[in-house]
Amino acid sequence: MKNKSLEIVIIEDEEDILELLEYHLQKAGYETMGFLSTDKVEQFLEEEEPVLMIVDRNLPTVEGSEFVAQMRSLGYTVPVIFLTAKDKETDLEEGFERGADDYMTKPFSPKELLLRIKAILTRSGALENNRLKHRDIVMDIKKHELSIAGKVIELSNLEFDLLHTFMKNSNQALERDFLREEVWREEGMDFHEKTINVTISRLKKKIDPMGDKEYLLPIRNVGYKLV
Repeated sequence: MKNKSLEIVIIEDEEDILELLEYHLQKAGYETMGFLSTDKVEQFLEEEEPVLMIVDRNLPTVEGSEFVAQMRSLGYTVPVIFLTAKDKETDLEEGFERGADDYMTKPFSPKELLLRIKAILTRSGALENNRLKHRDIVMDIKKHELSIAGKVIELSNLEFDLLHTFMKNSNQALERDFLREEVWREEGMDFHEKTINVTISRLKKKIDPMGDKEYLLPIRNVGYKLV
């Protein structure tokens, strides 16, 4: 299983457990970002779009479930699994009331954790290969259909493939060479660089006719990014 663009945040103050979690998740094909406290997590969530957070409750500075409740109050909907030594029934109840999607107690089985992660990501649509979602853009690969805020948008095959590439790599700056090889499947000097700019310009007009959503941003000296 390869989950190149599926990033999971782990907040765990015991370094050995954090390393163990990262090892098993990366082995399963996920990308990971580990934190020993909640200090820089909110800033990370502002800039990135992880598909899941695994959170210990016994953390320095801010207790894990209090942090999640705070994130929920700010509008963050990223699924959360609490992985903690707090195993009383009242702890479990408190965890779900503060925004948990699942709750596991230590010691834990890495295999069981991976199965729970897969179940949550399947429900959230993150593991659904036929359907990609970014902000209010929904792409149905099987139907070859794109909708934005519930409205179907007609795209050419090339435009659809281009947006598909951006959605698979959302919030990442994609170089022109990468787009050329991935979308146009062209190599060498015969390919005209303006082809990419023109196609992206046409795509932007279709998915953002008013120019107020700014899905696709140019990255100077690099390429473009879907944000």
